[in-house]
Amino acid sequence: MPTAVPDFASPPKVAALEARLQDLHRFTALSPLFNPVSQLGLELSRQLEAGTLTLDDLDGLIAELECEGLQARASRLVRMVGPVDPAANAATIRAAAQSGDFAQFVARWQRPFLHVVFTAHPTFLLSRAQTAAVVAAASSDDIAASTVCVAPHDRDTITLDYEHEEAMKALTHAQAARDRIVGEVLDAARAQWPKRWREVRPCPFRFATWVGYDMDGRTDIGWHTSIRYRLAEKAERLTGYAAALAQAAPDLAARLARAGERAGEMAALFAQDLADPAALSAAANTLTADHPDKLVSLAPVIAELEAEAREADHDTARTLLVTAAAMRADGLGMGWIHFRVNSSQLQNAIRRRIDPDGRLDLASQAALVRMRELLAEAQPLRTNFAALAIENSTATRQFLAMAQILHHIDADTPIRMLVAECEQPTTVLAALYFAKLFGIADKVDVSPLFETESALEHGGRFLDSLLAEEAYRDYAKGRGRVAIQTGFSDAGRFVGQIPAALAIERLHGRMAEAMAANGLNDVAALIFNTGGESMGRGCHPSSFADRVGWQMSPWARRRFVRAGIRLEPEVSFQGGDGYLSFGSPELALATLTRFAQNGPAEADPKAPTDPFYRRTDLSLDFYRAIRRVQQAHLASDTYSRAVTAFGLGLLNDTGSRKSRRQSDIAADRRMSLRQIRAIPHNAILQQLGYPVNVIAGFGTAADGNVEEIAALLRESDRGRQIVRLVRAANALASIKTVAAYGELYNSAFWASRPYRGDEQHISSASLTLAEYLTKDDRAGVFRRLVSRLRVDAVKLHRLLDLIPDEAPLADREHGRRMMGVLQAIRLALFQHMFLRAVQVPAFSRANDIAREDVLEMVFTLRIEDALAQLRRAFPTSFPEVSDFKVDEPSDWPDGGATGYTAIRRDFIDPIERAWQLSLRITTAIANEFGAHG
Repeated sequence: MPTAVPDFASPPKVAALEARLQDLHRFTALSPLFNPVSQLGLELSRQLEAGTLTLDDLDGLIAELECEGLQARASRLVRMVGPVDPAANAATIRAAAQSGDFAQFVARWQRPFLHVVFTAHPTFLLSRAQTAAVVAAASSDDIAASTVCVAPHDRDTITLDYEHEEAMKALTHAQAARDRIVGEVLDAARAQWPKRWREVRPCPFRFATWVGYDMDGRTDIGWHTSIRYRLAEKAERLTGYAAALAQAAPDLAARLARAGERAGEMAALFAQDLADPAALSAAANTLTADHPDKLVSLAPVIAELEAEAREADHDTARTLLVTAAAMRADGLGMGWIHFRVNSSQLQNAIRRRIDPDGRLDLASQAALVRMRELLAEAQPLRTNFAALAIENSTATRQFLAMAQILHHIDADTPIRMLVAECEQPTTVLAALYFAKLFGIADKVDVSPLFETESALEHGGRFLDSLLAEEAYRDYAKGRGRVAIQTGFSDAGRFVGQIPAALAIERLHGRMAEAMAANGLNDVAALIFNTGGESMGRGCHPSSFADRVGWQMSPWARRRFVRAGIRLEPEVSFQGGDGYLSFGSPELALATLTRFAQNGPAEADPKAPTDPFYRRTDLSLDFYRAIRRVQQAHLASDTYSRAVTAFGLGLLNDTGSRKSRRQSDIAADRRMSLRQIRAIPHNAILQQLGYPVNVIAGFGTAADGNVEEIAALLRESDRGRQIVRLVRAANALASIKTVAAYGELYNSAFWASRPYRGDEQHISSASLTLAEYLTKDDRAGVFRRLVSRLRVDAVKLHRLLDLIPDEAPLADREHGRRMMGVLQAIRLALFQHMFLRAVQVPAFSRANDIAREDVLEMVFTLRIEDALAQLRRAFPTSFPEVSDFKVDEPSDWPDGGATGYTAIRRDFIDPIERAWQLSLRITTAIANEFGAHG
C-alpha cells in the first residue's frame, strides 16, 4: 500500500506534506476504506513520538498554514465586496443617482435601501492584530504574505466591553461610508436640479446594534450596562457631529461638543458601582436634571442645519446637509438599538397581571381575550430609575430601561424590542402592553423572532392571527411598520440551511399575504433577516448578489411589491466575522455600494415565475425530502454523539457569552445537541470536515428522480443559487476526515500500532489506550455516521454531474489538500495528547476526581480542566523552610524527596502545548471556510 514514509523533519515543509497527501490519495483506488488524512496523521504522529519531529517543528508548519488561511480570508473578503477602490465605488453611486425625474430620485434616495445591524454573536475568531492585517490587505488589495501574515497568533481576551468597542469601530466606518454616499447623491442632485438639490434628504442606509442590549440567554448584562453604553454612544456620536460641523457651523459644533462632553460625564456616572441606593440616586438625579448642555432631541438641530443650508454656498450646504442626513438616520447615538428578550421572560412578566395564580394557559383563547382587555385598559405610568433598579422581572426591566433612555438620553430614535422564540400572538400583545404601560409604544417596534422549527412551520398562521388583532393593527399603523425577525442560524441547525432558507422565504410570502388581507398595505414591512457570515448560518458564499438574494429572495420581494407594501429589509453583520466587511472606511464603502447595486428592497413585479416556484410538484417534494434527512440527523443519537464527541474542545473562545455550559463528567459524555448553540454546532461541523447542515440530504432528495430534479435546478435561478451553495460547501468537505477523527477512539488502532515492534517506546501507552477504549462507543458512532454521509454523497455527485458548474474554483484541489494537511497535523497532536495523558503516573482521588476522569477530560478536549487536575496532583512549587522566620532549627526536609518537575516537563506541558497548537489549526480551518461557525 503506501510507499516509504518520507522524513518530514529538518525542517518540515508544508509543500512536502501536501505532496505526500496527494500521493496517498492514489491508494483510495485500491482500497475504498483507505484514509489518506488518517495515514498522514499517523505518519506525523510516529515521527513526533520518535523524536525526529518536534512540537516546535509542527509550530512552524502551523504558522505557514495560518498565513495561507489569513490570505484566503482576505481574498474572500475582496471577492465578496469588491471592487474596494473608493473612487470606483463613488463612481458607481454617481451612476446610480442619475434620474430624469426629481420625484423618482427623491423616492429612491430618501428611503433606506437597507438597515444594517451589528450584533455581538460570538464570532470574534481573529485577534485584533489579525483582523487589522486582513483588513489592511483587503483594503489595499495586496494579499501578499508580507501584508497579511504579520500579526502574532496570540488570542485576545473577549469581554462585553471588547465586543462593544469593536461594534463601535464598525459603526464609525459605516457612518463615514454612508456620508460619502450621501455626498455623492447630493452632488448628483445638484448637477441635475441646481435649484432644488437642497430639498433632497438622502437616507440610503440605517445602522443599529444590540451589543449590550441583548438579554436573551445572558445574565451578565445589567440595566445599568445598557444605560452606560447608550450614554457613551451618545457622547461619541455628538463628538463626531461636532467635528463634521467645525468649519461649516462652528457655533453649533461647539454646542454639540459640550453636549457630547456632558453625555460622557453621565456615562462615567453609570459606570460606577450603583449597588448603593445613594450612589444610584445621585447618578439618576444628575442625568435627569435640567442642564444647559443636556440634549435629548436633534429635531431642532436638524431644522437649523437645513435652514442654514438653504442660504449657504454650495460646499457649505453640502456639509450641512450630509451631517443633517446622518443625524436623521442615527439620532443621538451611533445607530438605533435593539433590546432582546426571550418569550418566556415576557410570559413570566405578564402572568403576574393576567394570571397571578398560574392557572391560565397563555396559549389559550381565554388568555388572548384577557390580554386584549388588559391592553385596552392600560394607562401610561410614570417611571424612574428607582423603579428600574428594584424591578426583578427581566422583561419588565427592559421596558423600564427603554423608557429612561427615551426620556433622558434620546427622545427621537425608535427602539426595537426583539422577542426570541415567540410563537403566540399573546406574547406580542404582552410586549405592546408594557410599552403602552410605560408610555413608549409610539417609539418601540416589537418584533417576534422566527427561527425554531415550530415557529417556521406555524409562522404563517401566527401572522394571520396577530395581524387580525385590532389593537395590533392600530399599533402598526401608528408606528408605520410591521416588524419581524427571522433567524437563519438556528433554523439551519434545526432543519438544515437549505430547508431553512426556503421555509423563511415562504414565511416572507405569508407575511405579505397577511398584511394585504388585514388592510396594512399602507405601512412598511420591516423584515430583519439574521444570519452569520458562514454558509451554514445564512450567508451565501458565492457572490454578494447571492448573499442578498439568499436571505430575501426576489420571489419574496415581489410578493410585497405586487401588494403595494413598502419593504424595509434589515440584515445582521455578526461579531468579528461580520465586522470585517466594515473593518475600514474603504471596505465599508464597498459593502454599502454592493447593497445599493443589488437593491435588497427591490423586485420586478412583472418578472416571469421561476420554474422552482411553478413546478411545486417537484420543488416542494425536494424541499421536504432534504428536510427529512436533516431532521433525521438532528434526532439521531449517532449524529449527536459524533458532533459532541470532543465536546466544545475543538473550538476557540470567540465571544463573551460562553458556549460551554458547566456540567459533570458523566453529562459531558452524553452532551446533547440542544446544549450546543447554533454557532458552535456549525463550527464543530467545519472542524470535523463536513458541513452536514448544508450538504446532507441534497443528493438523497433527488434519488429516484435525479434527471427531472437536475433539469429543474438547471433551468431555475433559485435552483442554480442553491446548487452554488452546495458546491461551495462540498469543495471544503471531506468524509475521510470525519472518519479519521473516529479512529482516534478505535481500540483496535491503538492495540495494533505497536504490533510490529517498531514503536516500543509507546507500546505500553498504546496498549493502555486500547484497553481503556474497548468500552468507548465513539469509534462505532463515527463509522455509522460516515456510512450515512457517504451514501448521501454518492447520490449528491450523481446529481451534480448533471448540472454544469457555473464557476469552478481554479485552486479547489490545492485548497482541499491544505485542509487535509491541517487535519492530519491536528490528528497527530491529538494522538500525542492521548499518549501523554495515559503515561501520567497514577494519583489519588481528590474532589471526587480520579485519574479516569482526567483521561475522559482529555478525550473530550476539556484540556484546561484536565491540566488543572494534573497540576493539583503534581505540584512543582512548594513552601520552603526558608520562607519562614523561626528560631528553632530543622533538618527536615532532608532532600531525599523529589518534586514533580519531570512529570510536568514530559507529560503535562506537552499536552498543553499540543492543545494550544490544535486551537491555532482551528482558526486556520475556519479561515478556509471564511467564517467561524
